[in-house]
Amino acid sequence: MSELKVGVAGAGVFGNYHAQKAAASATTKLVGIFDINAERGQAVAAPYGVPNYTDFDALLDQCDAVVVAVPAVYHADLVSKALERDKHVLVEKPLALNEKEARALAGEAVKRGLTLQVGHQERFVAKAMGMFRIEETPKLLESIRFSPPSPEGRAGDVSVIWDLMIHDLDLAGCMIEGRFTDVRAKGSSLHTDHIDEAEAEFTYSSGAKAVLKASRAAKARERKMRVVYDSGEISVDFLTREVINSTPYEIKVDISADLPDPLLAADESFYRACLGYQNSMIPGHGAIAAVAMAEAAEAKVKL
Repeated sequence: MSELKVGVAGAGVFGNYHAQKAAASATTKLVGIFDINAERGQAVAAPYGVPNYTDFDALLDQCDAVVVAVPAVYHADLVSKALERDKHVLVEKPLALNEKEARALAGEAVKRGLTLQVGHQERFVAKAMGMFRIEETPKLLESIRFSPPSPEGRAGDVSVIWDLMIHDLDLAGCMIEGRFTDVRAKGSSLHTDHIDEAEAEFTYSSGAKAVLKASRAAKARERKMRVVYDSGEISVDFLTREVINSTPYEIKVDISADLPDPLLAADESFYRACLGYQNSMIPGHGAIAAVAMAEAAEAKVKL
């Protein structure tokens, strides 16, 4: 296969971004958009001269691979249908809304020899910063990820744990060895029917902790991370690009020259994996930890 035929499911903001990447790539051909809202789907499809489908199976008939960028509550269903049709899948985070489904989808992809990649593209950011080159395991990882309410009500189908905290849950799952042994969490609903702000603390068998805070009801954006090692600690303010680093490891927060477009890097890595040029950077089985953590945290929050 020299050219990968790619379809995009979902004509929202991220679906449009993924369509742009597929249409511009030298290794892919964008073959169509799926959205149950024909008018919305056509608005995304028209600039690329491709059809919009209101039937997901009709899109699958035309493609080798599909990008699933629909609301999170539909991820598992569409990913399962695509895998059953032997299509490669890139699904926006999260892979599923419970660990059992996530494991089943990851296993099905492996069984069928298909690429199933999850849209945790902040791993590309962490890698470019040098975080994954650090030879020590963190003793403590703290993160804050706050944003004001979305005027469009984005991701209002799930809680902030699945919407925003999931990014830092995934990074914690990558950086701290082993599975968590305990979780404490609290949260509140402020402008949706779901949890809009939450704090979760995970404890691991090694004694390491991950303390994560997320809000989509904040007055202003805030995104910070602090990681403590035996040799020192790293604190990063991603908005001001301020870094305090007392470890012996080199870290940089201005990665614009190395990684100008994380979404493009993630999508191109998916295309190459589908074409057999490399293994997926974020395979389905590598995204299970974040799902398990999110599921456990949400179960602890009593609204």
